[in-house]
Amino acid sequence: MGKDSVMRNLGLLNQLWDGTSLTIDRRSTESFTVRGARLTVALQVQEPTLREFFARSGALARGTGFFARFLVAWPESTQGYRPFTEAPANWPHVAAFDRRITEILNIPAPLDEDETLTPTLLTLERDAKECWIEFHNEIESELRSGGELYDVRDVASKSADNAARLAALFQVFEQGIRPISYECFESASRIVAWHLSESRRFFGELALPAELANAARLDNWLIEYCRREQVTLIGKNYTRQHGPIRDGAALDAAIRELEELNRVQLEKDGKRLIIKINPALLNKEGA
Repeated sequence: MGKDSVMRNLGLLNQLWDGTSLTIDRRSTESFTVRGARLTVALQVQEPTLREFFARSGALARGTGFFARFLVAWPESTQGYRPFTEAPANWPHVAAFDRRITEILNIPAPLDEDETLTPTLLTLERDAKECWIEFHNEIESELRSGGELYDVRDVASKSADNAARLAALFQVFEQGIRPISYECFESASRIVAWHLSESRRFFGELALPAELANAARLDNWLIEYCRREQVTLIGKNYTRQHGPIRDGAALDAAIRELEELNRVQLEKDGKRLIIKINPALLNKEGA
């Protein structure tokens, strides 16, 4: 797909997310306009696939504001830490969730005479609005040059909007259609703040060349492992088997990068290769 097509399609998705009317012009068939539509997107994608998308589309996905609308999560792999456990006999919380979702889905959709979706506009209770304003202003103050969120200001600028949307979902689920409570917004703002932190980590590493991104991932994994196990040495083979980089050449390149930064040393112990962590990094202030 060419960059023009990428920009056009991302722009259309942005309009649907915003809930605005969307006109589709056709050359060979009848044109039409979409009104009152709502769009929710949930994507699960492997890192190499996403990197390839960024490489092909350049900065368009961020430049158009497409990624700014997402709540990003980039969890660490749990491989190697998933021992078998018996499933519980029942799932009471899941059952309660399913019942409530079914109740909501059974409510007739609010349609006007033209079959256009006309949902009820939810407002914020007074203390919830005060909480929203505080959340908005705290984020806004970090968007300026030198602020903590400057590098992800496109994402951060949508955070207050996303928090309000999420709070509305919580409100409808918990108490039905009524003004959004302080508790619902406060819970939503905490979740959105966590996702904003994930966005900083995600886009920070994604913006790096693959070699530096691998070094950063390996560095984080080594430090976390050594702190958890209270060690400063770890076998290279073990690192390849259980760490974030399985490709041998990529692992070697990442280790060399960290050696140049004086964060690790690769040493021989007989026939074994051992990665030695700079002890200063295991002190949280030193990392």
